[in-house]
This record gives sequence, C-alpha cells and structure tokens, in this order.
Amino acid sequence: MSAPIVEATSGTSEAFEPRQRYVQCASPAGLHRVAYTEWGDPANPRVLVCVHGLTRSGRDFDKVAEALCREYRVVCPDIVGRGLSDWLADSKYYGIAQYVSDMVTLIARLNVETVDWFGTSMGGLIGTAFAGLPNSPIRKLLLNDVGPHIEPAALKRIGEYVGKAPEFETLKEAIGHAAALAASFGPLTGEEWAAINTPLLREREGRWGFRYDPGIAVPFTAATDEANAAGEAYLWHAFASIKAPVLIVRGETSDLLSRETVEQMVARGQAASSCEIPGVGHAPAFLSPDQIDVARRFFLESATDGA
Repeated sequence: MSAPIVEATSGTSEAFEPRQRYVQCASPAGLHRVAYTEWGDPANPRVLVCVHGLTRSGRDFDKVAEALCREYRVVCPDIVGRGLSDWLADSKYYGIAQYVSDMVTLIARLNVETVDWFGTSMGGLIGTAFAGLPNSPIRKLLLNDVGPHIEPAALKRIGEYVGKAPEFETLKEAIGHAAALAASFGPLTGEEWAAINTPLLREREGRWGFRYDPGIAVPFTAATDEANAAGEAYLWHAFASIKAPVLIVRGETSDLLSRETVEQMVARGQAASSCEIPGVGHAPAFLSPDQIDVARRFFLESATDGA
C-alpha cells in the first residue's frame, strides 16, 4: 500500500516520509487547488518534480521518491482533475497549457530556481512543453515512454476508457480493474498494484470509482486530426528547443512510443539520449530497483551541476 502521509519539519526523521500539500492555481474559469506529495528535506534546494500519466496520480512515484528523497526534495503533484486536486470548473481547459501554468505556480511555491523533471506519459508531455520555454527552470528531463508523436493505436486504446466512470462493489474489484487498464506497466505484484491504484479510487455511497474528473476526456475526444497535427508540431518544436539533458525511456513493447520516434528524438534533440526497459510496454512503472536505478543514474550523475 502507499506510504502514509505525515506532517514533518526539516531536520526530523519524518522529513523523509510523504507530506501532503496544496497550492492554489488559476484557470480562465476560476481558481483551483493542486495537491502534491512532498518527500525529503523541505529546505533542500535540489528538487525533483515527478508528474504522472493521464488518469494516474502523484502516488505512482512513491518508490522513486523513497529512493531519491535523501538527495532531493521530491515533489509529486496530482495534475488538476486527478487524485486529491480540484476539478476544473470548465472541462475545455484540461490541456497542456493549463497544466504547464499550474506547474509554474507550483515551482514558485517551492521557491527554487531550478528543478529536475520526471514525466511519465502525459507528465512527459507537460515537461516537454515546459522545458522548451525560454528560461525554463528544468535542469534535467526524463521522459518516460512518451514523445511528440503518439502512435494512433495508443490514442485509440486510451479513447476507449478515458472519461468513463465505472463503479465497483469492492475496493479489490476496483484495484483489479485499474490494474487491467495498466497491464502494460509490467508484471507487478498484487501489493504493487494495490499501492499505486488505491490512490486513484474513492468510495461513494458504498461503491468504488475513480477519483479523476471524467471531464478530462472532453478535449481529448473533441480533438480533430488537424488539432492533433498542430499539437504534435508544437511538441516537436518545444522538444528541439530544450537545452537541458533529456533521457527518453521506452518500454520494449510500448504501443505509444515507437523506436522510430525515439530515434527521431535523439537526432533532433540538443542533448537527448535514450534507453529501453525490457519486458514492459506503456509505461515502465519505475517500482523495481533496476528501473529506479535508471532514474538515479541520470539525475545524480554530475550531481553538483546546477546545484
């Protein structure tokens, strides 16, 4: 199960346990709160921001945070509309521009000049757009199984479940359903599925369902081919503009990020490299020590740079 949330102060042993925080952000439709889990010394100027996929939550990164919170202040937001964050008053604003805006506000709250960024799927797209901006605070960027081009088969697969609001009789049944949707994460244990899927769920009137706002599907399902092409062109431009080191991690059997796209990213990036995780698809869960070590080596090599 997920680690419990505690309150802590700098300098205590509890500083290395997760703490629940909130920051107020704005959209054109009004104000909303973004929840984030924070690990490590809150006075540490070295910050790692970990951002989840489309229907997931920041608690996906508990194992990464546990592993790196001695070196980093690790911050794992629930993107608006997911997890413990508020839902937007107007669903049409769910999109990369709003998410980047919220992350700018979050980093201002953290009061640091630079951050490293670990983005899985949607979190990687947010990181790409953010890192491609002039004077971006992102110092290093890990893109977990995502790139500017998303394979049509993956878009079709995602469209078949996102925005649906199934209900379940028991938490166990709900966890199993979430695990089935994310089966390509890898061969996880029942305990691991429970740990990363329980935060996605909540009980209402004796039945269990997903926490995320079904409205996140509105922009996704309304997008035209022309809009998708424009979005991809924007992301390629943003990616090519990134000066920070980028590590592209691909799951060996991913249906979302092809090897051809990875090759193009390495060729077009200013400081891009790649690696492939065997035996998994979209997206590597980064729960196992060998996968976490990929992130550790990328973020902590030349650790004094940019500190």
